[in-house]
Amino acid sequence: MKKRRILVVMHDDLVPPDSIEGLSDEQISEWRTEFDVCSTLLDLGHEVTKLGVVDEVAEIRRAVDEVRPHVAFNMLVEFHGAASYDQHVVSYLELLRTNYTGCNPRGLTLARDKALSKEILTFHHVRVPHFQVFERGGKVRVHRRLAFPLFVKSVSEEASLGISEASIVSNAEDLTERVEHIHEEVGTAAIAEEFIDGREVYVGVLGNKSLTAFPPRELTIDGLAEGQPLIATREVKWDLAYQRSAGVRTAHAELEPGLTEELVRLAKRAYRNLRLSGYARMDFRLDKNSRPFLLEANPNADLTYGEDFAESAEAAGIAYESLIQRLVSLGIAYRADWKQYRSAPG
Repeated sequence: MKKRRILVVMHDDLVPPDSIEGLSDEQISEWRTEFDVCSTLLDLGHEVTKLGVVDEVAEIRRAVDEVRPHVAFNMLVEFHGAASYDQHVVSYLELLRTNYTGCNPRGLTLARDKALSKEILTFHHVRVPHFQVFERGGKVRVHRRLAFPLFVKSVSEEASLGISEASIVSNAEDLTERVEHIHEEVGTAAIAEEFIDGREVYVGVLGNKSLTAFPPRELTIDGLAEGQPLIATREVKWDLAYQRSAGVRTAHAELEPGLTEELVRLAKRAYRNLRLSGYARMDFRLDKNSRPFLLEANPNADLTYGEDFAESAEAAGIAYESLIQRLVSLGIAYRADWKQYRSAPG
């Protein structure tokens, strides 16, 4: 394996120390992903430079000029506090003629807009819940084709921001209240989609042109009360104490014959038609008849060791070190438009 110069681009407040010896899970939770990636790249023998970015692209330009990386390992999920700006960072890397890991700008743009992505997927025969978008400043008038209960969330934010049990609404009054909450507290347009009450299953996908889909994993919460809906709130995804107390876990999904193959086929179809590259996690819901609905495509999924994406890769025979190396290789191999004019730095 060839040693590479790798510039790891991350948020300034998430730059990890060189060692986590003596630290608790809670102490390292905020920057655990960054630590896992950086330490693994070093273990693989690469030359690693950590770059903490605040809100200036000039910092990226200076680092690229100084390091001349073979690839930038992109770990930014927002810029200027806006999740929808993450695609502009990789666009800037392309303008600098620099390889990067993860998804390309077009794929990020399409996937981050939950309404646009659903329109594209519907056209390509990937089943999604019926939905309606409520822009900020507009009146909340529900379309007659939508049937309650509805699930209300931000049209563009990730990481379950703004999602709680109150996100499920059963009437027009509750819908208006929740839409206004998203407008005011999250600061984006809201999307309301028909709530699919059933199992939640994730399928990881890796690749640019040639795709590998990982075995499906299922979210379960042992501590749910009878009748309480299964939803991936912010607590479920990120609160370690809550996860332990509520019995939140994901594991290999035991599915009926043929369903795994269908999910893999749909995940790859969605990945291609949203123009994704690098890696992503596709989030499905199975209704009472085991029909799959794609809820969201999540490019640049969480890479923490031992979490969903890494565990599903492991189930496919790709160990964590191999996964990180594959992402580096995919980033270098991605055929960005600038490559027809000039070669990458070497």
